Amino acid sequence: MAEEFQEEPVELQSTNPGADVEMAEGEEAEATAPRNGDGDLPFAEGGDQDQRIQFISYLTSPVVTLVVGAGDTETILTAHQGLLTQSPFFSDACAAFTDDGSPRQVDLVSEELDAVGCFLEFLYTGDYFPKKLPGQRMLEQDPTIPAVDETGEQLLKHARVYTLAEKFGMEKLRSLASSKIHCVNSTAKGEITYARYIYQYTSKDDTTVRAPVANFWATRSHTLRAEAEEEFRNLCLEFPQFGYDVLTRVLDEKLKRERNEKLHPASGSVRKRPRHSQA
Repeated sequence: MAEEFQEEPVELQSTNPGADVEMAEGEEAEATAPRNGDGDLPFAEGGDQDQRIQFISYLTSPVVTLVVGAGDTETILTAHQGLLTQSPFFSDACAAFTDDGSPRQVDLVSEELDAVGCFLEFLYTGDYFPKKLPGQRMLEQDPTIPAVDETGEQLLKHARVYTLAEKFGMEKLRSLASSKIHCVNSTAKGEITYARYIYQYTSKDDTTVRAPVANFWATRSHTLRAEAEEEFRNLCLEFPQFGYDVLTRVLDEKLKRERNEKLHPASGSVRKRPRHSQA
């Protein structure tokens, strides 16, 4: 995604994930955790001793089973309830659990495994891979993926985390994912794939991710059209709101230029009649 459209990147730094901690069934001490996703994360840099003690209380909370996907793609994950309940979504789900020995399970059959994994990584560490390089609009290198996102998969990774964070009520994770989107170097076809996902899975009022997409195509569609003209046309037909948003920005920019020209006319801009040679 073009860097021009990132307003203020959110910088979140943290340590790498620690080892998994096994908990016995009887250890069900409830942890006191923020319920709105805006509290201090346990591994936040500069954390004091009280934060570390609080993190121990997270680890002594009950373990919750997460069933991600369905059928052949079904995967079982586990996480500590004290951390999960930082999300209003999971806070509500965990409130229905009882202490009678019945399973503590939340079904996430429609979610992507990688996005849920990034969500859990963020809960435990305050970030998810790949992390942003300090002071730069770049992500750390992942040797398993190409430097240029030609398919849109790298953009989709962060877009899925963004929409999942919105569903789970995790504003800091939502902002972090948005900032990482603008660090991905992609092609026109990759941007088309990303734009289709954004206009399919985000609300009309979500200007955080929709506005940069529309701005990108409004300012660059004339140069990128040769690379993905058919895909761009199909996207406009599939999502008329996308076409309207792009057109609106093109017309707004044209009107802005015309106003500037009236307020600040360029010297020598008056056209002269052409001179004709005389025999």
